[in-house]
Amino acid sequence: MSLPEDYLRYPLRRRGMDQDRYEWRPRADAPRRAWPNGAKVAACIVAPLEFHMLNPSGKPFKHPGAMQTPYPDLRHYTTRDYGVRVGAFRLLDALKRHRVRITFAVNAVLLTRAAPLIEAITADGHEIAAYGWDTDTLHWGGLVETEEAARVDKVRAAFAAAGLAPRAWLSPARSQSFATPDIVRAAGFDICLDWEMDNTPVAMRTAAGLLHCVPLSNELDDRKLLIDQRQTEEEWRAQILEANALLQSEHDRFGGQTLAFTLTPYVIGQPFRIWALDALLSALATDDAVWTATASELVEACA
Repeated sequence: MSLPEDYLRYPLRRRGMDQDRYEWRPRADAPRRAWPNGAKVAACIVAPLEFHMLNPSGKPFKHPGAMQTPYPDLRHYTTRDYGVRVGAFRLLDALKRHRVRITFAVNAVLLTRAAPLIEAITADGHEIAAYGWDTDTLHWGGLVETEEAARVDKVRAAFAAAGLAPRAWLSPARSQSFATPDIVRAAGFDICLDWEMDNTPVAMRTAAGLLHCVPLSNELDDRKLLIDQRQTEEEWRAQILEANALLQSEHDRFGGQTLAFTLTPYVIGQPFRIWALDALLSALATDDAVWTATASELVEACA
């Protein structure tokens, strides 16, 4: 039996990628970025503030960090709760010691549930990004577009009610539908932290205008390395600094690049791990070749 004639026909088989949000290009053709004060690397740190509930629906999948054992999974729940009660404040103290400002991505439900934490973050001059509604309200390909748009509008309204107008968007679990970029851009967000296709910000096309993607590295995520891959705190710190050193060494060839990674309060905010964060922040803050920037500052520098 022969194959049908259209079996090997694929309309997106072409030079480039299977989507047209941005152009494919060789690395050598990337725009050369010039960071402030002659810095070679822009360090952009994102701390996700997550609300994990005891009884997540798990649909269409469970958010990383969601409850794992039969209800009520108090062991994992209280660890996550530690992150917003203790770990995040310990993180704020470390950032203040080293005079580093970062971007906190906040589940909208925490704007009221953890209001004192939000106030402390803004008082210290950090940027706040929208991180969806909560960890059980996901964006994915099977979601009806009007329902997804309503979810994003609900998030935007919650931040507005709290007196905040974030530019940056991070999807819960970093999960999107094909329509998510169009929807979040139409809702007023012009920065996205979900995609990581490059070493510098990339302008993505949407139906509502350009959406600037800050490449947040999942490979350097503290939860992935310290929890999932069970690496040591020293290995985690060393890998980030090794990435920084490599990016600096490439400056003459490619210009300024971005080192963007995640700090999870219930992970790095533990008392036996905070030393590693202190050591990392000290190394970055005292390196004249590193510019520490929020997501918005990074995008502005690329304008």
